Amino acid sequence: MKAITGAVAAVVALPVAIIGLVLMSAGADATGDEAGGAGMIDGLNVSAMPPEGRKWAPWYQKSAAQCPGRLSPAVLAAQGYQESGFRPDAVGPPTDYGTAKGISQFIDSTWETQGKGRYEDMDRDGDNTAFDPEDAIMAQGRYMCAMVKRAETSGYKDTPIRLSLAGYNAGWGWVDYYKAVPPERFAKGQTYHYVRIITANAAKWASAVSSISGLGTGSGADAVRRGAKQIGIPYSWGGGNPGGPSNGFCDGRNGYLNGRCVAATTAGFDCSSLTQYAWWSSVKLPRVAAAQYAATASRRIDRDDLKPGDLLFWSKSGPAAIYHVGIYAGEGRVLHAPRTGRKVELQPIAEAMPSRDYIGATRPGA
Repeated sequence: MKAITGAVAAVVALPVAIIGLVLMSAGADATGDEAGGAGMIDGLNVSAMPPEGRKWAPWYQKSAAQCPGRLSPAVLAAQGYQESGFRPDAVGPPTDYGTAKGISQFIDSTWETQGKGRYEDMDRDGDNTAFDPEDAIMAQGRYMCAMVKRAETSGYKDTPIRLSLAGYNAGWGWVDYYKAVPPERFAKGQTYHYVRIITANAAKWASAVSSISGLGTGSGADAVRRGAKQIGIPYSWGGGNPGGPSNGFCDGRNGYLNGRCVAATTAGFDCSSLTQYAWWSSVKLPRVAAAQYAATASRRIDRDDLKPGDLLFWSKSGPAAIYHVGIYAGEGRVLHAPRTGRKVELQPIAEAMPSRDYIGATRPGA
């Protein structure tokens, strides 16, 4: 595990946790092992996790429960994997700040305030050190929860989770300095890629239950929460309205599955009726995707500035030919109704539709 050292480090206070012992390369987002059939716990698809981390899944769930509505177990698990590769005996190299230890890579001074110094032996095994994985995971969640609450009141762009991960890694002073996640040029990209990799893995490991965790407040977060209640509802071409799912129709091209018109007998949503439904209580969006883009295009949002509730659009030939819309759900995920034969679901943005067709995002409301 490496510290942020040198001239950059001198500007800020001690990082709450320093870059993980297993800091993977920029392109090394982890994928789950398909073996094992470990199933799900609340908010975490255990089967999607690397096998070496699955036994800690109940503790990541328990740790996230210390911060209801703000932290998901998938984020904590992905952070633990990035910090140590789920190794309880991991030890980082000595730094000016101390030596990081254990599955969550705490340095001694931080452990004294977040672990041993303030809390009892959480797993009642007689051991309360940074090398005790159960205690360390619980301390990790407490520390992240405090960071998320701080991020929520900061007014900085980006989601509370991303800001908190950056603060955990580099020190909150650098988040204050940039008023955002530090850019890739900072510390040779260490914090930037730490946040990117963790959020990508968290999106892959999250179950539907975690869809409303860590969103913060506001009309956009409310839209995601409302839309997430429809996860698992079938896609139905032409179906859905502000009141909920309804039967759709077939138009000669859409609504068919294996040559059979299924939309007419399927109560569900298509992509734009889901976004309309999700936003309806605060913004009356038009019915179809192209019209939704036109109605909100005055507030176009850069991908680096996405917030929960923003609308994401895909097209093969510009705004007039938009074929898909979804709702940004935080942590690199989109909540959407993909196509006939699928259901309303959460996916990493990169997996939702062809990346070359992504034409941008907008933010409904004033």
